[in-house]
Amino acid sequence: MQADATALAVAIGKGELTARQAMEASLAASALQEGLGAVIRVDAETGLAAADRFDSLSSDDKANMPFGGVPTLAKDLGGPFGGFAVHAGSRALEGADSDADSDLAARFRDAGFCLFGLTTSPEFGLSLASKPEKGPLCRNPLDPSLSPGGSSGGSAAAVAAGIVSIAHATDAGGSIRVPAACCGLVGLKPSRGTMAAGPNYGNYLGGIATELAVCRSVRDARAVFFAVSGDAHGPFPQPSFIKTPDRGLRIGLVAETGPDTPCDPARLAVLEEAAKTLEASGHSIEPVAWNDVEGPGKQAAAAFADIAAINLANSASRFSLDLAKTETMTQAVIERGRKMRGEAVWSLVNKIAFIARDVWQLFDDIDALIAPMLTTAPKPLGAFSTDHSDTDAHFERMRAFAPLAALANLSGFPAITLPFGADSRGLPLPVQIFAPMGAEDRLLSLAATLEREERWSHPFEIAGLGA
Repeated sequence: MQADATALAVAIGKGELTARQAMEASLAASALQEGLGAVIRVDAETGLAAADRFDSLSSDDKANMPFGGVPTLAKDLGGPFGGFAVHAGSRALEGADSDADSDLAARFRDAGFCLFGLTTSPEFGLSLASKPEKGPLCRNPLDPSLSPGGSSGGSAAAVAAGIVSIAHATDAGGSIRVPAACCGLVGLKPSRGTMAAGPNYGNYLGGIATELAVCRSVRDARAVFFAVSGDAHGPFPQPSFIKTPDRGLRIGLVAETGPDTPCDPARLAVLEEAAKTLEASGHSIEPVAWNDVEGPGKQAAAAFADIAAINLANSASRFSLDLAKTETMTQAVIERGRKMRGEAVWSLVNKIAFIARDVWQLFDDIDALIAPMLTTAPKPLGAFSTDHSDTDAHFERMRAFAPLAALANLSGFPAITLPFGADSRGLPLPVQIFAPMGAEDRLLSLAATLEREERWSHPFEIAGLGA
């Protein structure tokens, strides 16, 4: 059996251990691995109380909880989860009060998760590393000299290290998929409109952001997606879920990059290997030129930078943030947003629509697209420093590392990443797959086919599920 959150839920359901024992194991693992910097806040009392409540439920009440009794952590960005005030990695929000559960947080609890803490996020999610100036510095458990990615790096590090088997995460410009790719995990960015955004519907990022989780397995990604998605009652149309057709799929393959965005050979070769596996399972592979995706990818990255700036400038005013308590890059991004004129903002709105159109046109001829997730191995600590004010350089550095990450966010399309082998240093080789709006089932089916090859194994046991 796979070692993942589903396996832990099954073990709890069979009485092999109680939810309290699972929680005690996660709390112990969190304390033991404090130096990893993955967890910024632990509330043992709350976690144990949640586990005890689950243990006291009747069998009938537990029956519809796919993750019954499973300990988990929430990201310090997004949500919120009641009882855990979100500080977004910033000193400017350290005095914030705890809000009640968001609609999505309530669905996580209804699925059986028992929350006991928050994970590290860079300040306001502005980095593909997880190194807020206020601390802690989050490290990659696969190699502590490397970053786990961002902005859901704390969640990814906690799952990869086995502190928890699954953790809440958010994705506005690759923030689920990049850390998953860095840490050898599965990360699904859902379609726009599938995830509940209530009760406040802040829409701080114009619909490009979504929430879900970083996972140890594709089956966990599938289970959590279908447990918490749908009936969003939000400001965006909810896409109809598209089932995977019985026939073989036409899969586009981007197995090259250009001179402006070079990808290391191992991370291109793994795409070819993934394509061969899918072809052997009955799908057809059609080459897609890098130029066909690079243009929309660059436009998406540029649009993400501007949306982040407008959003943060608005939030700074709306919440009267003390900018003296924020990082240098945060201040520069806010200033960038404040300088944008109305015409530029309207042009940005149009650009988002055209990016979505360009991506739809790709899927006129294919059913899914395999493309690079990262251009290199996970970056060393400090590679995405936020102690300077050059916003163009900062956002370009992130685009060069994950050149197509923002494409899914700006277009609203779903995308998934998963490891498909290891490089010469033992670091994961990720594959990214895109699909049309509402085709999460298709993505998950393709990812499951790749996962069955068993080309990647997690080096750390899950707390409570170890041998």
